[in-house]
Amino acid sequence: MSIEVKVPVLPESVADATIATWHKKVGDRVVRDENMLDLETDKVVLEVPAPADGVVTACLFATGAKVNSGQILAQIEPGVAETPATPAAPVVSTEVPASGPAVRRLLAEHDIQPTSVVGSGKDGRITKDDVVSMIAPKQPTTPVVSASQVREERRVPMSRLRTKVAERLVQAQHEAAMLTTFNEVNLKAIMDLRSEYKDRFEKKHGVKLGFMS
Repeated sequence: MSIEVKVPVLPESVADATIATWHKKVGDRVVRDENMLDLETDKVVLEVPAPADGVVTACLFATGAKVNSGQILAQIEPGVAETPATPAAPVVSTEVPASGPAVRRLLAEHDIQPTSVVGSGKDGRITKDDVVSMIAPKQPTTPVVSASQVREERRVPMSRLRTKVAERLVQAQHEAAMLTTFNEVNLKAIMDLRSEYKDRFEKKHGVKLGFMS
């Protein structure tokens, strides 16, 4: 019997959600609590985990579709699919033909693996000429930037969360009062008081009398 994957309970004041990304497709094996897809709302992004181990047999909505709480998103056939045996990697010989210290130093300076050089010396020994001939094509050249290499520009739709943020920013700009206020205060009495006592204050306390003292 197939197991249904449903839209979880959405946050308060959220009417629906949008399927942002499918992480699994039909035929994929899933394990319990593995994230299958992401649902995006106006407030958060929700992960929908697999309710059990099994194989995905149906994905009922495409990316970008709007869904409501409780709707069926996918179906899983219980059971664990057999994992195909991984073929053994071929054994690569790492034996390096003997070479002199000058050759080894040249290889190290240019970060070249000895196994990548075909030796022309006796018994496959790597010579200095072998390394030099391999280095020559690697000399950097000045790249020529063509018109086709200019950074690509493309437009993609905004996510639901970014769309809501943009709406709120525009709304705040239209509704907020953009103004500056000024308040004038007559400080003549305070200035006269400071002028009267500043010398005695400095003499007694060793600091000048300021408006904020």
